[in-house]
Amino acid sequence: MGNAPEAHETHAWVLHPDIKIDHSARAATDALAEAVSLAHALPGLEVMGETIVRLPRAHPGKLFGKGKIAELSELFKAADVELVLIDGYVSPVQQRNLEKDWGVKILDRTGLILEIFSDRARTREGVLQVEMAALSYQRTRLVRAWTHLERQRGGLGFVGGPGETQIESDRRAIDIQLVRLQKQLDKVVKTRELHRSARAKVPYPIVALVGYTNAGKSTLFNYMTGAKVLAKDMLFATLDPTMRAVKLPSGMDVILSDTVGFISDLPTELVASFRATLEEVTAAQLVVHVRDIAHLETAEQAQDVNTILETLGLDRDVPLIEMWNKSDILDSNALDALQNAAERSDNIYLTSALTGDGVPEFLEAVSKRLTPDKTQSELVLKFDQGRARAWLFEQGLVSQEQQTQKGFCLTISWTARQKKAFSDQFGPKSVSES
Repeated sequence: MGNAPEAHETHAWVLHPDIKIDHSARAATDALAEAVSLAHALPGLEVMGETIVRLPRAHPGKLFGKGKIAELSELFKAADVELVLIDGYVSPVQQRNLEKDWGVKILDRTGLILEIFSDRARTREGVLQVEMAALSYQRTRLVRAWTHLERQRGGLGFVGGPGETQIESDRRAIDIQLVRLQKQLDKVVKTRELHRSARAKVPYPIVALVGYTNAGKSTLFNYMTGAKVLAKDMLFATLDPTMRAVKLPSGMDVILSDTVGFISDLPTELVASFRATLEEVTAAQLVVHVRDIAHLETAEQAQDVNTILETLGLDRDVPLIEMWNKSDILDSNALDALQNAAERSDNIYLTSALTGDGVPEFLEAVSKRLTPDKTQSELVLKFDQGRARAWLFEQGLVSQEQQTQKGFCLTISWTARQKKAFSDQFGPKSVSES
């Protein structure tokens, strides 16, 4: 018997349409570089080339003009291209027409990101959310003619052809599937809420790491926790949220949450489907915005992150600090300039999660932000309020206690958060403050 043949990699080409009338668009070279990085994040693909296609406007039927379609067709034939990744929105009509003209599979930005998410999802919730997002996406483009490529790998079925579980052939069937998945997701989310409620009873604050994809969140998470979260120089290396209890150098215990990386023009299907995953951010007592400060578009990336945080409804009262990561790859001039800028702000820390430079100072700042002011209260609990009294002692909030004819008179030292947690659990009427 001979050796088994190596798995064939799908030959892909990346196109970025640079449309002149789109004034909000990012720089074409930077956008193309990100699109290529997205392509490299998907296993089983070999990127054969990349092209910026400058357009005065998008053609409704085929996106590109006749001359450009013919020119690109020759490129694809010469490179034996099987898949073309278009960095932008491609309508179902444009997709069908281009696939017919070029004889290749077309995948737009949304489809590519969905493929990556499908490949990376590990938890039950993540898998369900990707499936729902994929169905919502495919609902608008029920195409039966994607059969010219053999299936090469697992995933959602966009890149490959026959052999994958088929999406139902009509919208009604997809809607039925969506309802079924939603019911399953509701059960999973309910379980997550129970876990969240259980964590709420633990007096540990939640610190959520957010940031643009590939900013270094997972590397920081691994540095702080010793966990083995996938941390690669690759877009969307982390998909599912990972949570760990961590003891900071100050001795403070916190729950650290590593979330999915954000990205510009995140498909609306994914924003909706991954809302439950990102809810960990809204439940946090401190948000750490990890930035790849060495990236040429770090400012634009930061704006994208802030926009998504706003759409999630993040409470403006939740403190947010910035960790300017990847200082280890800066040149000396840039390093000095950014260090001076960071020192002028109370909310910015220049670090390298890879080498550990600046991380101790950053962790000290985290501890200080999570050490809220305490107030002292005198509470009177009736004799039948034993559960409430036990809770106060369990949390270590009672500094003094006296028994009176009315009940127990307690001196409590607590934070606003602890006071609210007590009120939420036992009701405001359960306590009469003396």
